[in-house]
Amino acid sequence: MTVAALILGLVTLQRLGELVLARRNTARLLAEGAHEAGAGHYPLIVALHAAWLAGLWYVAVSRPVDVSWSWLVLFVVLQLGRVWVIASLGRRWTTRIVVLPGAPLVRRGPYRFVAHPNYWVVAGEILVLPLAFGLPWYGLVFSVLNAAVLWIRIRAEAAALRP
Repeated sequence: MTVAALILGLVTLQRLGELVLARRNTARLLAEGAHEAGAGHYPLIVALHAAWLAGLWYVAVSRPVDVSWSWLVLFVVLQLGRVWVIASLGRRWTTRIVVLPGAPLVRRGPYRFVAHPNYWVVAGEILVLPLAFGLPWYGLVFSVLNAAVLWIRIRAEAAALRP
């Protein structure tokens, strides 16, 4: 097994675990009276992230890559940011836009410092992991695609949270 395959295996397991957590949290929130907003663009987000990860499996594992340990360390730091975001939102963390009427916005953790910290972390991941594999063109292409999707997503989220 190559280092790239090991890293991608860990990232894939992490993402699958997060999907399980997100589905559980979404179901719980909906049972508590929440509603989903902006569901129409969700398949686009899923497709983008699946294509990014599947493409990395294809490109980074199918050829020898020299892993840049400095970029990999930055990716690990981004994972700590991801954990901080998920822990700060707790039961309200999900991959969808799910609004629980009457619940205040979360203002703890990274949400004290920056709007949409999860999107910042994801944007960093989409760029940095390909850089760790020496694939700057790959990171750039998916960063541009992610920016377009986030443009849609953030507007849908802002509309859903507007009083």
